[in-house]
Amino acid sequence: MVLLYFQILLPLLFFTSTCSSQVQYFINCGSSTNTTTNNGQTFVGDEGTSIITISGHGSQAIRNTKNSETLYQTARVFSKASSYDFDIPQNGTYFVRLHFCALSSSLAKFSVLTSSGHILLPDFTPGNKSTNCSSTLPKEFMLSITNTKQKFRIYFVPSTNSSAFVNAVEILSTKSNITEVTKPYVTPAGKIEVYKGEKSKVLETVYRVNVGGQKVKPSSSDLWRTWVPDDRYLINKTDAENTADERNNVHFDPEIATADDAPVAVYGTAKKLRNSAHTSKIPNLIWQFSVNRGTKYVVRVHFCDIISPANGDYTFDLFIYSNFSQLVTPYDITSQTYTPFYKDYIVDSGDLGFMTISVGPIDKPPNKRYLLLNGLEIMQVKNETSKEPHIDSKTSHVALVASLVGFAVVLIVAAILVCLYMEKKKKKPSEVSEWRMLSLYGTTSSHDRTLDGASSHASAFENLQLGLKLPFVEILRLTNNFDVNLIVGEGGFGKVYKGTDRSGRKFAVKRGSLDHGQGVAEFQTEIMILSKIEHRHLVSLKGYCYENGEMILVYEFMEKGTLREHLYNSERSSLSIPGPLSWEQRLKICIGAAKGIQYLHTGTNKGIIHRDVKSTNILLDENYVAKVADFGLSRSGYLEQTQVSISDVKGTLGYLDPEYITCLQLTEKSDVYAFGVVLIEVLCARPVIDLTLPKDQVSLSDWAIACSNEGQLDTIIDPSIASEINPNSLTKFYEIAEKCLNKNAEERPPMSDVCWGLEYALQLQKAATERELLDDTMTNVSLNMPLPAVQRFPSQTITDQYSNDDLLNADTGEVFSQLTFDDGVGR
Repeated sequence: MVLLYFQILLPLLFFTSTCSSQVQYFINCGSSTNTTTNNGQTFVGDEGTSIITISGHGSQAIRNTKNSETLYQTARVFSKASSYDFDIPQNGTYFVRLHFCALSSSLAKFSVLTSSGHILLPDFTPGNKSTNCSSTLPKEFMLSITNTKQKFRIYFVPSTNSSAFVNAVEILSTKSNITEVTKPYVTPAGKIEVYKGEKSKVLETVYRVNVGGQKVKPSSSDLWRTWVPDDRYLINKTDAENTADERNNVHFDPEIATADDAPVAVYGTAKKLRNSAHTSKIPNLIWQFSVNRGTKYVVRVHFCDIISPANGDYTFDLFIYSNFSQLVTPYDITSQTYTPFYKDYIVDSGDLGFMTISVGPIDKPPNKRYLLLNGLEIMQVKNETSKEPHIDSKTSHVALVASLVGFAVVLIVAAILVCLYMEKKKKKPSEVSEWRMLSLYGTTSSHDRTLDGASSHASAFENLQLGLKLPFVEILRLTNNFDVNLIVGEGGFGKVYKGTDRSGRKFAVKRGSLDHGQGVAEFQTEIMILSKIEHRHLVSLKGYCYENGEMILVYEFMEKGTLREHLYNSERSSLSIPGPLSWEQRLKICIGAAKGIQYLHTGTNKGIIHRDVKSTNILLDENYVAKVADFGLSRSGYLEQTQVSISDVKGTLGYLDPEYITCLQLTEKSDVYAFGVVLIEVLCARPVIDLTLPKDQVSLSDWAIACSNEGQLDTIIDPSIASEINPNSLTKFYEIAEKCLNKNAEERPPMSDVCWGLEYALQLQKAATERELLDDTMTNVSLNMPLPAVQRFPSQTITDQYSNDDLLNADTGEVFSQLTFDDGVGR
């Protein structure tokens, strides 16, 4: 059992400074000794010093020696609003880093503010990370400190019936002026010349990327920053290659950029075009990042010409999204190579939930292949303010004793509960179903009820399916404490882990993350919808967990991954997928997905609109059976109430129904449109939005329709399947897709018609493959030859008549037993 050492403290202090011109504080919270981290930083214990103080009372030091990183073995816990107070000798810009690693007994929810009134972290819940905190990045902020006559304070304000804590604090001065960025202002639709909003006084680091290089450790510079490699964010990896300044020629011009902006390790590496990249059409290099919707970010792009023959005499384009571009000419800025410079922008994320940064050539030979990017930073603008909290500086002995007794009681009760749990666990027979056992734990966890009671969303979760509720400790066991080697994907909600239970069964464990753009509302929607529906072509929910600030969903594991991963050459090669799907396999997958969507629309009382149909939300099991997933954005009972507000428009760029965007009308036909885009994606095996292509080819659906109108549909088909597609099957398939993509929602077919049409396309393909001709006229027909007229019998929406889903789960032969041909002979 973990021993926790604690004591009631009076003011605690720490301070480290290199000189008057450079402020550096490193505090080891809850400790009387110094500690040196794995990166070489020395943090001073906050007890027994007299340079800085803690205001307020009710704090205590706690310890957990099980953690491998000494910095996270101690923490300072606050039961009331308190602050660390620092002497800041001069105005300027400062880095503030806060380290959090909750101990096993900590259930904390709190806000972090500064004496300038800015809110750094509102209603923050770090979660239980005690098992592996050494890999957790700190929360980092950049802010301006202007009132040096008073102490600079960092407040920790616990929520009601909760506590606050911190493991370590860093404050470092910097010469960078990034918090004063005011121009230009960029939106997904274009740009506004000058940002007219409030200056970005506080920025929170979201991404700091070393483009073209390895991870840069904190010890590489005086500011102790970490820079991560860019490969995970680069979309077209095959077109790019890393390059480096092997002769260490990088030199700073203090008037342009300094090592405070980025170290030599960043400016000395870059991504450039690969020599083997397409020669007929030079592509852009594109990086994509997940961001919160409706949020402003400061984007800083770093450049240093380490690739051109002489003097950087070339020009290339920098793109933010697809509608904003700016020419970059290194020679005009620095007049020489190997001199770093950067550009700053304020970027509004709009409703997209992602941000793309790219560099591309201009058509000006012979140097059009010269383009590069060295580094990239994305920081969220945080201008929320609040009054300074009141701090009670009087120490009440009664309160201290009461706190001590109360804490001791909590420890005793926790110890008893742990013992009872362990004893109960020992008595469990091994043959009992694991999921039954998890459900029982989930419904009786007093720990979980306490957390729910403290949450603003608790009442919403009381009505969810308790039989699916799983304890966090079992989630940790399923995922081996969220082992990074078990990550199999990442989406709008968070990372997905491959979990395995005691019997060897596999599950997909999706762990929510607030920085991915989806939160509690989407989490609750997913549970409420999936707990009420069941269908062969819908991914089934096995359980959920809402403890310790964690939002976790557990699904059946889909062995073959997403449909998208099987379509694109780059993703197949990176995941070692053996080969492309055949045309017949693609048809069966489309049919399965269509049946799943049809069930959502017609198989429930009021109908369900998915709202995010796309190839990454169509998963494949070990037999390549398609199942629709990710219901976090879905709407139930909306088929009668279709008007939405502009802020409620949700989905993925490229799949969004134009009528939904322009008229704010949400219907099941929005899903039909998105599925039509998926059909074209299956046929062409390319992204639905590709910014590297000419403007008329950026949108896949628009390009496909244009090619079809010009009689050139065959030119855009995935080359790996072009030779095997029967012309009649292709004609029928594209006919369905084109109807789904109709700009007028009323003219799009219902999903029952889509299912039927796809089944027909599959039959045409099978007949050609097996040389069982449906009609003599189908021999060597051209692409435009009319198809044999086929009628459905007895009704146009036969699948809607089967509430037991028998027909929806039937194979192709069963469905086509309902068809009759014009010659009166069933085939």
